[in-house]
Amino acid sequence: MIAEVILPQLGETMNEGTIVQWLVKEGDTVNKGDVLFQLESDKAVLDAEAPAKGTVLKILHPKGSKVPVLTVVALIGEPGDDITPYLSRLGAVAPEVAAPAGPSPALPEARPAGEAGRIFASPRARRVAREKGIDLRAVKGSGPDGRIVEADVLAAAELEPRATPLARKVAGAAGVPLAGVAGSGPGGRVVRADVEQMVQPAAPAPAMQAPPAAAPAAVAGQMVPLAGIRARIAERMSRSAQETAHVTLTTEVDATRLVEARTQLKEALSGTLGFAIGYNDLLIAICARALREHPNVNCRLEGDQIRLLDEVHIGLAVDTDRGLLVPVVRNADRLRVVEIAQQLRELVARAREGKSGPGELTGGTFTITNLGMYGVDAFTPIINLPECAILGVGRIRQEPAVFAGQIAIRQRLWLSLTFDHRLVDGAPAARFLQRIAALVEEPYLLLA
Repeated sequence: MIAEVILPQLGETMNEGTIVQWLVKEGDTVNKGDVLFQLESDKAVLDAEAPAKGTVLKILHPKGSKVPVLTVVALIGEPGDDITPYLSRLGAVAPEVAAPAGPSPALPEARPAGEAGRIFASPRARRVAREKGIDLRAVKGSGPDGRIVEADVLAAAELEPRATPLARKVAGAAGVPLAGVAGSGPGGRVVRADVEQMVQPAAPAPAMQAPPAAAPAAVAGQMVPLAGIRARIAERMSRSAQETAHVTLTTEVDATRLVEARTQLKEALSGTLGFAIGYNDLLIAICARALREHPNVNCRLEGDQIRLLDEVHIGLAVDTDRGLLVPVVRNADRLRVVEIAQQLRELVARAREGKSGPGELTGGTFTITNLGMYGVDAFTPIINLPECAILGVGRIRQEPAVFAGQIAIRQRLWLSLTFDHRLVDGAPAARFLQRIAALVEEPYLLLA
């Protein structure tokens, strides 16, 4: 029986995806669950697995194709199966009639011995190859009859630089050998920005006595396609600005005790956790509490009705080499700060490596965007549809302020709440922001 391989839908908002690369060829034998191709959505690059065991009879969409979700992209069956009816129904070109039998052509040296188009590899070798992103077609097997074994893949991995799938794609298109690219990602991993920096023309040498200039982020006059995640961001932000009634409230709060709480948690838990609790972890816990107490802000518009949501799922805007992504901490109101911190680091790491799961970047009920590390005080964030509101967080800095009737140096923080006035009025939104401010100023109230 012939099995159809479809391009999966990785999220509610995904309409199409791009086939980054095929990891198999027509004629290859695969098992159910083997990775067939890598798929790039508007949020991440993920592996697509075989739905059944058999032989890859036909690949219908080549590498680089942009394909609508749920489209059949390949056929798996048994050698000799008639796929003509499938090709006719799918509008594909029928395969050429096989040439008369003759001497088999010589196989490339890196191909294992066996039938043309097949790759002989042990299950462990295939698993390790998937984990390390190694193309088995470029691995020479040392096992019986040229079979690829785990040791062959590990040896190839030692020679192959660590890189994200998107970085490999960009490098391949530009003809840049990854071996010559210095990685700036976690553990020295090569990311897209590293490859693009190699592709850009070198900046002219600075004049004598002048300080060295920083490398430009983009080449002047360069045309950058509005595609992929950038196009998705443009579409969503434009739709949000056009469809919602944006109102932004700003307030300045005393964050001295928030800074103290973060310092104490950092000192007490860093050795156990292996990382330091951050302000974003505390802010997620604070917003989760406030949303639970103010359900009229934890809502969305559905048709001509407002749905008050039972769940509190908080997203954090994250800058990645692919653009702005928003990993979501689910049920944040039920988690301790330590649990939020652990989940958030895992989510952010996967987002930056392009490995987020289908549900990790969608389904939020509220978003936090923090620009404090860039020296920004206050700004007007844009609502992440279909949510009702978003909190903008500015920098924390020491300033003289009146405290307990005296002038004292205090840690001050600006908060900017943008909300959809169609769903909530100004006074309830202000009370919600007031509650966030109170929890920032007295974070021990999270224990109450």
